[in-house]
Amino acid sequence: MVKEVRYNWRKLIFIIAPFLSIYLDLFTELDSSNPLITYTLSIALWMALWWVSEIVPLAITSLLPIVLFPLFGIMNGKAVASTYFNSVIFLFIGGFLLAIAIQKWNLHKRIALFILNMVGVKPSGILFGFMFSTAFLSMWISNTATTIMMIPILLSITIKLEEINGKEKTTTFAIGLLLATAYSASIGGIATLIGTPPNLSFSRIYAIYFPNNPEISFVKWFTFALPITIIMFTVLFFYIKNKFLPKHLNWKNIAPHNLKDDLKKLGEMSSEEKHIAVLFITLIFLWFFRSEIDLGFIKIKGWSSLFPYPNYINDGTVAIFIAIILFLIPDTKSSYILTWDDTKAIPWDIILLFGGGFALASGFKASGLSVWFGNQLIWLKDVHPFIIIFCISLLVTFLTELTSNTATVETFLPILAGLSISTHTNPLLFMIPATIAGSMAFMLPVATPPNAIVFGTKKVRISEMVKAGLFLNIAGTFIISIMVYFYGSFIFDI
Repeated sequence: MVKEVRYNWRKLIFIIAPFLSIYLDLFTELDSSNPLITYTLSIALWMALWWVSEIVPLAITSLLPIVLFPLFGIMNGKAVASTYFNSVIFLFIGGFLLAIAIQKWNLHKRIALFILNMVGVKPSGILFGFMFSTAFLSMWISNTATTIMMIPILLSITIKLEEINGKEKTTTFAIGLLLATAYSASIGGIATLIGTPPNLSFSRIYAIYFPNNPEISFVKWFTFALPITIIMFTVLFFYIKNKFLPKHLNWKNIAPHNLKDDLKKLGEMSSEEKHIAVLFITLIFLWFFRSEIDLGFIKIKGWSSLFPYPNYINDGTVAIFIAIILFLIPDTKSSYILTWDDTKAIPWDIILLFGGGFALASGFKASGLSVWFGNQLIWLKDVHPFIIIFCISLLVTFLTELTSNTATVETFLPILAGLSISTHTNPLLFMIPATIAGSMAFMLPVATPPNAIVFGTKKVRISEMVKAGLFLNIAGTFIISIMVYFYGSFIFDI
């Protein structure tokens, strides 16, 4: 019944969207001197409502600017099309190809089992092990893939515990472990530019609006975002430990036996795994040391300075370089580590969603809509920036409980760029909290794929997810606000 009601509401939104857009075009005039502002807003509203309803696939909705922007004179068709492929898209493709190789040759499972074996057999150790493995892997491969990989390992441990202690005594711990794993995937993805789609959306949209500002490089983002991941990770660990960790469970002969057996089943590290591990470490090294690193007391020159045109090299260049190598190294089966068939796993729908967001941001800028929004919100110039940051974080966090986090972030960022221009505020103060808040939805199964996956095990009730998620949503809002306002000002020299 609930599903049917939700579907009917989505269908209603889907039908209303184009008619509302046409109504705005015909009967509304936001700026008499510039009709493009009204046209752009009507298209943006149409896209936002279809993204919310998800009746039409997100990727197909993302293609609307290719048709509508040229028809309404907002942007040239060639200019719109070019927004769908750029360096950020290639950064995503390169990073995802490495992730596919890691998953194809089971290196991610070896890393996870190795970490779990290292942390020991105490309940808190097992909890920490699952959380750390999930968070670390989700920095580099998709949150969804990480969660899917961790769940079978997690369930094998809880099944063994049920055999020893009975299902009733084990249920609470199993719920905590499942929630911790899902939430760790979202938290870990914040730390790197490739960890979650909203981060990449921010990187590109920021460059569209402020092309003369310093680039948000991989190392710059990591330096800022990793402490947020660590703080949220710590809050999550102690929350789950206090709420879900049973004090009287028999752990004897559980973890060492199961996990070591699973690790043994993987056998010796294959040559493919070794090659991928070397390339993985090389990629991280190249990302970190591409540009100059200024530590205050010492400056480390970036390796890109060895080339005649260092500014031509970006993180996407590096990612594609490593990805190409994966197609050149032979494997032990008379093929290569990656083949063209493996590229079918690339989420092209997400790439089109990126493109739609970038096109929308470009349309906002070209038409003047972002400046118009900023002028409507000019009264906020008298409000303390910290309060605005907090409100942005809170709004995006709870909005992404019901909508795609990437679509939500891509809709908000152009508006926030306009707001920063009209209030003469550094745009990073508004755009970064919206980006990170897009990964902080913990309350509902529909909020993120990791939430949906653990809910799909049928071991977690919605009420349990809502209770834990509400606390973490609010904690996340405060942490984002404080870190952006104080630490972000230092890292980005605001």
